[in-house]
Amino acid sequence: MIKITLPDNSVREFPKGSSGLDIAKTISNRLANDVLSVSVNGEVWDLTRPIEADAAVKLYTWDDREGKETFWHSSAHLMAEAIEFFYPGTRFGIGPTVDTGFYYDVDLPSGYQLVEKDLEKIEKKMLELAREKHDIVRSQVSKAEALKLFTEKGDELKLELIGELEDGTISLYNQGGFTDLCRGPHLPNTSYVKAVKLTNIAGAYWRGNEKNKMLTRVYGVTFPKQKMLEEYLVMIEEAKKRDHRKLGKEMELFTFSEAVGQGLPLWLPKGAQLRAQLEDFLRRVQKKYGYDQVITPHIGDVQLYKTSGHYEKYGKDSFQVIKTPAEGEEYMLKPMNCPHHCEIYKSKPRSYKDLPVRMAEFGTVYRYEQSGELHGLTRVRGFTQDDAHLFCRPDQLKEEFKKVIDIIFIIFKALEFNDYNAQISLRDPDKPEKYIGTAENWEKAERAIIEACQEKGLKTVTELGEAAFYGPKLDFMIKDALGRSWQLGTIQVDYNLPERFQLEYIGADDKRHRPVMIHRAPFGSMERFVAVLIEHTAGKFPLWLTPDQVVVLPISEKYNDYARTVSNILNFSDIRSVVDDRNEKIGRKIRDNELKRIPYLLIVGEKEAESATVSVRRQGEGDKGAMTAQEFAALVKEEVKMQLTGLYN
Repeated sequence: MIKITLPDNSVREFPKGSSGLDIAKTISNRLANDVLSVSVNGEVWDLTRPIEADAAVKLYTWDDREGKETFWHSSAHLMAEAIEFFYPGTRFGIGPTVDTGFYYDVDLPSGYQLVEKDLEKIEKKMLELAREKHDIVRSQVSKAEALKLFTEKGDELKLELIGELEDGTISLYNQGGFTDLCRGPHLPNTSYVKAVKLTNIAGAYWRGNEKNKMLTRVYGVTFPKQKMLEEYLVMIEEAKKRDHRKLGKEMELFTFSEAVGQGLPLWLPKGAQLRAQLEDFLRRVQKKYGYDQVITPHIGDVQLYKTSGHYEKYGKDSFQVIKTPAEGEEYMLKPMNCPHHCEIYKSKPRSYKDLPVRMAEFGTVYRYEQSGELHGLTRVRGFTQDDAHLFCRPDQLKEEFKKVIDIIFIIFKALEFNDYNAQISLRDPDKPEKYIGTAENWEKAERAIIEACQEKGLKTVTELGEAAFYGPKLDFMIKDALGRSWQLGTIQVDYNLPERFQLEYIGADDKRHRPVMIHRAPFGSMERFVAVLIEHTAGKFPLWLTPDQVVVLPISEKYNDYARTVSNILNFSDIRSVVDDRNEKIGRKIRDNELKRIPYLLIVGEKEAESATVSVRRQGEGDKGAMTAQEFAALVKEEVKMQLTGLYN
């Protein structure tokens, strides 16, 4: 018998070799029907894999991320099997899960090319194979056996992957007539898949290297119920309407230019105004919490990033070194702000009485993203972080960490991100080479985050291996209006950069001590945050934030001067207004400006000009009656005040 510890800390005995499915059956029949995979001592396994020793076990269903990943991983294999049926001789790269499904990179036989119309027949074949209920069987094989199998299949991509694996760590999965190299985990059989939609075809370089062969990447998503797929397709259509690239163009917020370069957004006046409002909002919050603004250059000496460790860890993802006419002088486009802030801290002696030092910057950084990975504002090559770094004594660490959590909550409240999860991201103890610093410092940093979250009463999940290379962190995952998850807001504890930069303060004992560093970015990057905000709100921003709060619409050219007078009154009252004086019918003006998501439309004609009033129309609510410009200004100011009440306190 073996002892199985369940998530509620209860312990049950089972025969040695029992599986996760066996355990689920003893709990309830419904759970046994719903469970998709199992965690054994923190490692996700196939549901049918025998457990041979005492273990802590957790069962995963569709409602868990791990359950979905298992479902979609098996679906990727199912898709590969269907592709191989139609295109024998296809070579297969990798087929991982992504946030909304899975993909597989494939190398089709010479003369074949997948196009959109081919996806439907592959979907049908996948469902046919799923209904055949083939068991998905795992087998451990030697490296020699794996090499022999894929040599016979002529799959050079798999042979390359196998060549990098250690003997004794290699497993295969077989379903029906299809066998693939894979770590797993997988579903017990193919029949779990009840609904399929292949969503896209794209090109992808093998292993993300532009020097390698271009493969065909096929994206898909599957569900255990047809109804789930139907709901998903409705959501996808809504997502298309909310796409920040589409709305950003309609609302004249940002653009891209091939002449400027890929992944380098150009902010138009309205987009710049939106960013300015966000930045001003955060500056006001930060001022309440004792932050000082700093500004650092867009480049730095290469040695700066070698000292910080960024060059070693991110050098391949950075732009090439900038050489100057001077012998041996080399610079880099700034990939991170933190090394610069460390140098500001070092610019003068510090006492324990000076700490904490809190410095903030809207600092633009640059990373080289491959062209195929660029996507609107969410994946760019130049972006601005709402970055801040706090330098504090160890005894101040938890309190400062908790204050940063408070700032993030203020932002979420102001922008109505009400559905979120908090994730504590720790190092992977089995891969120490991924991190810098001593185990002792890592333990102190991880303990501080865990205790601070407990003291705040924050519900968290813990993920191993998701820490930054210099320290653990707390990440906030928000769900937007469509239920999609985004990582927004991060707080990191760092004992290592102060060590590498030899940062010091004089303690009460007159001795030199190292400060602890907190990295913090509530928005993350302004570009990505604005993209998420556009899609979350469908471009209908809160009144305090929207670039143009009011548009004045004269019925004809005769009333353009009066419209400008109204707009001037509003602008002098710090209300952002514009005049649409185009020679168009009023109905067209109303429609066009509603598409721009401007909250208030003021219509002025003969009656309004004579009575010194405006006819008020609210986006989505219709007519609000007539009032003077001063009365309307008071109404807008009160609405903004209500939206921001308590946020700065």
